[in-house]
Amino acid sequence: MAEAYAATLREFIAENFLFRADAEIADNQSLLDSGVMDSTGVLELIAFLEKTYGVSIADEEIVPENLDSIDNMTRYLATKLPAAA
Repeated sequence: MAEAYAATLREFIAENFLFRADAEIADNQSLLDSGVMDSTGVLELIAFLEKTYGVSIADEEIVPENLDSIDNMTRYLATKLPAAA
């Protein structure tokens, strides 16, 4: 299931934040440090995760350890959706 999360996240990020057709990001790449996303992008990402996966993300969960890379988001989703993991 983790690979399905990662694929969905990669697609969302590519469509919404990467503006070059040949741009790629590594799964462990910091989206904030590399400039792929800014604080507004984080809010867009949260809305996407909540809508796509039916999760509720609390303010205290909005930290880099959960949302700053595809790897982090994949692990985070696995904890939010344990039945699907």
